[in-house]
Amino acid sequence: MRNIHVIGIGAGDPDQLTLQAVKAMKGTDVFFILDKGADKDDLVQLRRDLLGAHRADGAFRVVEARDPSRDREADGAGYSPAVVDWRSRRADVCERMIADELGADECGAFLVWGDPALYDSTLGILEEILDRGAVAFTYDVVPGVSSVSSLAARHRTGLNRVGRPVQITTGRRLADGGFPEGVDDVVVMLDAQQAFRRYQGEGGGDMYIYWGAYIGTADEILVSGPLDEAAPRIEALRAEARERKGWIMDTYLLRRDPD
Repeated sequence: MRNIHVIGIGAGDPDQLTLQAVKAMKGTDVFFILDKGADKDDLVQLRRDLLGAHRADGAFRVVEARDPSRDREADGAGYSPAVVDWRSRRADVCERMIADELGADECGAFLVWGDPALYDSTLGILEEILDRGAVAFTYDVVPGVSSVSSLAARHRTGLNRVGRPVQITTGRRLADGGFPEGVDDVVVMLDAQQAFRRYQGEGGGDMYIYWGAYIGTADEILVSGPLDEAAPRIEALRAEARERKGWIMDTYLLRRDPD
């Protein structure tokens, strides 16, 4: 029976790879990589660097396929259907790779940024493939260090305060609904809209932000401080970095009424 490891590889720092992840990689015959295009070649190269560091024996194969594009203009009621469509087309690609490239008794692996359980589609895609019934396999999950954990560590802060909750959400949800009721510490991911700007000026003086981009890589950028002071700097750094690299991955903790 085919088996697949879904391996969390951390936020970019090779030293964040866990011993469990290294063990799983050493038992893998085929590594599947989805290529997101020329603008994100460095994401593929980081995966190859990890393989070079931990699989120097070369006794494995790498199978690459182009990641389907997603309609990033879809908004409102059209957002969820656009994501479902993209994930389904992604499942088509992964299903073909598994069926065509993974032998009946071989082990494959997907190397997932951060932690596979946090805002990543791989687990859902594998379940969709199994539900289709055309390809049979088992799979297991190796947790990784998320960008959320790395962000807090790099800023030397906790995600929550004593006896108080913290919520992880997306920029879209923060922009639409604001702070969740009863929550003063919000971690925001996938924020193309820079939703923190909603709180500048009006109430921004009572906000503190811990922001990071490309966390764990050589391109890492960190900014922290009162929101009204930090926001303009974050916007400028973010725009420059996106122009330079063609893409950006950032995460931040927004703290209301800081102690």
